[in-house]
Amino acid sequence: MEKDVLILTGAGQIGTAMARRVGSGKKVILADASLDHAQAEARLLAEAGFDTEAAVCDITSRDSVQRLVAQAGTYGPIKLFLNSAGISPSQGTVEQLLRADLYGTALLLEEVGKVIAPGGCGVIISSQSGHRMPALTAEQDAQLATTPTEELLGLDFLQPEVIRDTLHAYQLSKRGNEKRVMAEAIRWGQRGARINAIAPGIIVTPLALDEFNGLRGDFYKNMFAGCPAGRPGTPDEVANVAALLMSESAAFITGATFLVDGGATASYFYGPLRPQ
Repeated sequence: MEKDVLILTGAGQIGTAMARRVGSGKKVILADASLDHAQAEARLLAEAGFDTEAAVCDITSRDSVQRLVAQAGTYGPIKLFLNSAGISPSQGTVEQLLRADLYGTALLLEEVGKVIAPGGCGVIISSQSGHRMPALTAEQDAQLATTPTEELLGLDFLQPEVIRDTLHAYQLSKRGNEKRVMAEAIRWGQRGARINAIAPGIIVTPLALDEFNGLRGDFYKNMFAGCPAGRPGTPDEVANVAALLMSESAAFITGATFLVDGGATASYFYGPLRPQ
């Protein structure tokens, strides 16, 4: 029996928490770079009553993304899309971060945007880190938003020799995600669909634990201690926002990014986390 389809890329805790909120009654295609990981998360969802199928997808490969989209389309119209795939500054090189977090997200938005069904919607996970980076020029913002996907990594300000470190690469990628969502909202809108981004702060996941135990561990611990919420967040708190954005209550919201960071960004600019 044909069903509306939800594609989830990135079978981490935030991704599966979002899928639990919006996947009821849908065919949930749960994709990850690791098939074992995807299968493990798909089993957990299946045991909770969801109709799931695991898939492997390398978001840095157009062929791999196209295969995923084609596989998902065999079950019915693709109505929902969630992307939480990516790596953190402690998990890769400058080149790997740009390819996974910037190019990979742009590629997914492009390929899913070609087939998203009327009335469909999507949410990608970005990061509050992109908001802490100094402003880019209007031209650079426009290039991040609209440069053809296959030319994106050739932009002069994205060359490894001019990027300070992996954190800088991560911030550029996340800034790019949000600009890309704004531009893609125009194209998705032509299909009667919506796309938005969520920029989480410190959320307790295995990825965040890698950061806590990495070179910038003290910085991240100080960030959540110094934000108005005074604590890190949970995947379910991010998923609550995703559920709103994917619902009819958000029918007038597209091309937007929502900070879910316990006020860390506010504190960075105007409070105790402000750089001295």
